[in-house]
Amino acid sequence: MPLNKSLLLLLSIPFIFGTPKKPSEWTEYLGGPDRNHFSSLSQINIQNVKQLHKAWEFHTNDSSGQMQCNPIIVHGVLYASTASIQIIALDAATGKQLWRYTDASESAWYSTNRGVTYWEKGNDKRIFFTAGNWLYALDATTGKKISTFGKEGRTDIRQGLGSLSSNKFVISSTPGTIFEDKIIMPLRLSEGADAALGFIQAFNVITGKLDWVFKTIPSPGEYGYKTWGKDNYLNKNVGAANNWSGMSIDRKRAMLFVPTGSAGFDFYGGLRKGQNLFANTLLALDARNGKRIWHYQLVHHDVWDRDLPAPPNLVTLNIRGKKVDAVAQITKQGYVYVFERETGKPVFPIDEIKVNTQGLPGETLWPTQPRPQKPLAFARNYLNENDISAIAPNREELQRIFRSIRKNPFDPPAKEGSLIFPGFDGGGEWGGASFDPETGYLYVNACEMPYILKMVDAPKQSQLNNMTDGEVVYTKNCVTCHQQNLLGNPKSGYPSLVDIGQRKDRKYISDIVSHGKGMMPGFTALTSTQKESVIDFVLKVEKKQKTSTHKNADAGETFNYNMTGYNKFLDSNGYPAINPPWGTLTAINLNTGNFVWRKTLGEFKELTAKGIPQTGTENYGGGVVTAGGLFFIGATKDEMFRAFNKLTGELLWQTDLPASAFATPSTYEVNGKQFVVIACGGTKLGTRKGDSYLAFALEDK
Repeated sequence: MPLNKSLLLLLSIPFIFGTPKKPSEWTEYLGGPDRNHFSSLSQINIQNVKQLHKAWEFHTNDSSGQMQCNPIIVHGVLYASTASIQIIALDAATGKQLWRYTDASESAWYSTNRGVTYWEKGNDKRIFFTAGNWLYALDATTGKKISTFGKEGRTDIRQGLGSLSSNKFVISSTPGTIFEDKIIMPLRLSEGADAALGFIQAFNVITGKLDWVFKTIPSPGEYGYKTWGKDNYLNKNVGAANNWSGMSIDRKRAMLFVPTGSAGFDFYGGLRKGQNLFANTLLALDARNGKRIWHYQLVHHDVWDRDLPAPPNLVTLNIRGKKVDAVAQITKQGYVYVFERETGKPVFPIDEIKVNTQGLPGETLWPTQPRPQKPLAFARNYLNENDISAIAPNREELQRIFRSIRKNPFDPPAKEGSLIFPGFDGGGEWGGASFDPETGYLYVNACEMPYILKMVDAPKQSQLNNMTDGEVVYTKNCVTCHQQNLLGNPKSGYPSLVDIGQRKDRKYISDIVSHGKGMMPGFTALTSTQKESVIDFVLKVEKKQKTSTHKNADAGETFNYNMTGYNKFLDSNGYPAINPPWGTLTAINLNTGNFVWRKTLGEFKELTAKGIPQTGTENYGGGVVTAGGLFFIGATKDEMFRAFNKLTGELLWQTDLPASAFATPSTYEVNGKQFVVIACGGTKLGTRKGDSYLAFALEDK
């Protein structure tokens, strides 16, 4: 290649790939295409971290829900979202608002957003985000919609999913991944009988047109088709197998790494017999065309909701003196699976362990599940009766419950109940892991909350025929979380609907039913009549509703079995029913697969005041590791922000936040000053509301 063309190619790389290559900034979700949460900045370090102070705070004036956003910082501008997905651009040095985009579709108000995506080529600079089932493109300089993208600035993220998914719940909580002129989108779907198909889709960043599709539930003749029951790709009762947690990309190799979740319905696979590729799979795809390069399935025929919860980390390791480019995937089970990046060969051996296959009638469980020999699990995944909490006032009752349920890892769902531990949220969660290229250490925070999964017979058609239309819709769609008596399960995060009409107006309830909010999906397939009937049922509006004669999926499908809800195993005081730790932070040397250190993460201050050692808490959101020797993390229920020595795990600094920060922080440098910023949104786990982005820096000398 002539010299001038080589120079031109090198100069164009930042723009082809969509993001400037400035180590002083945080230009992509979780810090970069490798999703390693790493910064080479070292102005803030282990010697001076105790001198951190609040540099600025920006109030969004929007406390309508959670903020889980990991902000990006490009050219001195911080881009982020509010709780209702208003997109904001701030001066990253001062926190002063530059612009705000507020005219997104109404459905945006009810989604959870974890960040935005930046792309530029020459003077064309764009911000991408999702609201409802729409992908929007904004001018990064002005915040105005780019009218030439899609239709009037937005494109439908359902367009590559086919007719079976055209009216189903499809949103995206996680930023898309850029490759050249493409943005590849995660999808969040329902996980029940009404789940859309979870195909991986790439869209053109200029036009919004669909570029390519990878089918995670294969069609006839495609690889993986025979791992499902016949014609599952056409079965309106089988869906999901989607990527909701985000992706990583090796742009040099044009390799996209995509972790997927379980197939729907989550907890009963009688209608999807087989191994179920490509659900619960780490996929390596060609980013140019979506073709499969390799794959590894980490849970076969999942009936435990063991989605792969976070983007994998693209890492370079030193394995017995040999440099290995690898990909490391954390899991809800608490394991880390490490593969050679180009081939998918395991770096550490993986065994197929025999598991219990005595499931519900009609179910066919897979006889084995994969388990890596190294690293060991970073969260406990087995409990015995002695592990029941010694501080629980009702310990004997909890032990009786524990004796009555199935409790081994991968024990199938059953009517007597099965322990899910780590719980439905992990173990590892959507915040993901941080990787330090200087040491080869992987840092991962984990929840250790037990749940009890219990199955019951679904209502028979004869029972449904004696219900009103509204009660049928409620029974098929709402009972799992809110219970038949409308009491919900507030301790597990599912609110009571009793007397909801005294707290919320009908429009608010209607919007939530249509669009979802937080953990709740929207029920977009319901007709307006069905939606009004279920609202009447919840509000106890007396109408002359006809007796139901539903015999199809119009009000939501019913399987042979339902689950009784996402029920945390708690003591009578509302604490986890098991001995601490309930939240942890672990450093793992991926060069050897061995632990470096492990710390309890978070505390219940009222228990500490009673002399009980620090217990840890549930935690959501990841951390940031820096060349300054630090690991920063919020994430905990106790409304704290902490900095640890990355080599030893010593706590070096902590501060109270205005609200819990269930989000991953970012760090960047502007005008020679390093900042660390985090979203303080609260509301999750019953914490107080918040609405601010809070930035920390060292005092000016």
